[in-house]
Amino acid sequence: MSGANRHRTLGWFVIGLFVVLCLKLFHIQIVDRSYRDAAENNVLRYEVQHPPRGEIYDRHGEFLAQSVPSYDLMVVPKNLPREGFDTLALARIAGMTPEALTKSLAAAKNYSRSRPSVVVKQMTTEAKLLFDEAGFEGFYTLFRTQRSYPRKIAGNLLGYIGQVNDNIIQKNPYYERGDYIGYSGIESAYEELLRGEKGEKVSVVDVRGVVKGPYQDGHYDKAPVAGTAITTTIDGPLQQFAEELMRDKVGSIIAIEPSTGEILVMVSSPTYDPDELMGRDRGNNYVKMLNNPRQPLFNRAVMSSYPPGSTFKLVNALIGLQEGVLKPGYRYECHQGYKVGKGVKCHDHPSPLNLRQAVSNSCNGYFCYVFRNIMDNPKYGGIMKGGYENWEKYVRSFGFGGKLGSDFASERGGFVPTAEFYDKGYPRWNSLTVISMAIGQGELGCSPLQMANLAAIIANRGYYYIPHVVKHIDGRDSLDSRFYEKHYAMIDREHYEPIIDGMWGTVHREIGTAGVAYVKGLDICGKTGTAQNPHGKDHSTFLAFAPKDNPKIAISVYVENGGFGSSVAAPIASLLMEQYINGEVTRPELVEYIKNMKIAYPNYEKRK
Repeated sequence: MSGANRHRTLGWFVIGLFVVLCLKLFHIQIVDRSYRDAAENNVLRYEVQHPPRGEIYDRHGEFLAQSVPSYDLMVVPKNLPREGFDTLALARIAGMTPEALTKSLAAAKNYSRSRPSVVVKQMTTEAKLLFDEAGFEGFYTLFRTQRSYPRKIAGNLLGYIGQVNDNIIQKNPYYERGDYIGYSGIESAYEELLRGEKGEKVSVVDVRGVVKGPYQDGHYDKAPVAGTAITTTIDGPLQQFAEELMRDKVGSIIAIEPSTGEILVMVSSPTYDPDELMGRDRGNNYVKMLNNPRQPLFNRAVMSSYPPGSTFKLVNALIGLQEGVLKPGYRYECHQGYKVGKGVKCHDHPSPLNLRQAVSNSCNGYFCYVFRNIMDNPKYGGIMKGGYENWEKYVRSFGFGGKLGSDFASERGGFVPTAEFYDKGYPRWNSLTVISMAIGQGELGCSPLQMANLAAIIANRGYYYIPHVVKHIDGRDSLDSRFYEKHYAMIDREHYEPIIDGMWGTVHREIGTAGVAYVKGLDICGKTGTAQNPHGKDHSTFLAFAPKDNPKIAISVYVENGGFGSSVAAPIASLLMEQYINGEVTRPELVEYIKNMKIAYPNYEKRK
């Protein structure tokens, strides 16, 4: 190739290379914006837009939990002025000490010099306005909401929210450092609905961190979606009244609408003001509650397992009637107890009694006879060959021995021992070995929710709906289908009538054990229970529903160390049923007596 040709070829190559470079620059600068965007990212601030958490209402539409405006004070350490800033002024605005502010800033610098960090959480609107007027370089505020509980009730029911930890962040990519999540109660059970969806705001900032405006006129912004509002089944005023009655007592109250399974009241005592677990004092208050021997954070209503005591006699009576080993007219002698084997003591009452009278008088001896007849039924070859297992199936059909399936994630199932349980503990055992279960003692463990559900089953003459605490979810026509299904105990409807008559007599007849619960015109049906407590005074319990026909409320009250069922639990249940059905109580002296009653807690005090 001649020299001229080589020069010409080289020239065309240079021209072609120049054209390619020009086209590439045109593509980078005009067509492909990714490089330009990447450069602009150096002066863009991406801010998470936190949605308001969904409101929680009671069944009357009144607030139980709502979201109020709040602001987090953020800092980007690299944007702080070199000459420093007025720490004292900022601390005063933020409502904290200069030492606390300095400590928070140090933590932010250790985390990242270029990424934003929270310096002060949950500033008020007034503090945010003062901050805006002062204009501190390197700082900015981020809008979010915080929980407020206007009625100051139902702490364990509603639950609480708190900042996510590293474990939660690793398991769920939705959450980031500084986010909040429901940790218990409704706040936890319905977290995915209540939390809403985060948005994002993209702003242009200068080298000092001062916002110059939205990026691309807000084209890349994403608005947050507020959390879903929830209407609960809870009757707010009744809940508040119930908590007042349980003041200075340890225990629980559950009230259910039998026709729907809706929970009207859920009290765990001692309780707490849910606002105490919000704001800057949350950490200190949480530690105090955690170290409190009476465990206010423990929801006894769904997590405790108690011996049901004499209220369980109703279950054994129903099983006996269904199996044909008991008739309403059967009469048994009781001279202050059941005298066979080690025996079971009983209080003084007329003898002999039929079934209705035995329920009204809560006769231990009578139900020991009934229990042994069930266990030793020849049809099953005796207790060891099937009598006990048959009894256990009946008991479990009432919802005992497992979770009911409520919308409380923390619900526990109690304990009904199996035949294998006793096989391991006793080489040879018989109905006398387990005779304590005739009166709801021994190894039996039931949650207050299960006991209230038993009251609902008897009120409905044989069936129940799964108890639940949410009535309506915004944007949905119905709840989970499981809350609309009837669940039947293995007892025919006809067998409930003599039991209900006995429960009516418990409250209405002079020989009954709960005359204190009588309210004219209400037709309350109840059953007292005194559950043995190896750690101190016996527990007081009462199970009831009203009215007798077309019942509107079923209730279980359990007061630890309260003594006889008629002494504390029965009057509390009676007052709540009267308030719910009539809208008022006619015994103000009884209200004050119960409110002022303080019960010692020896089994808790020893833990200090």
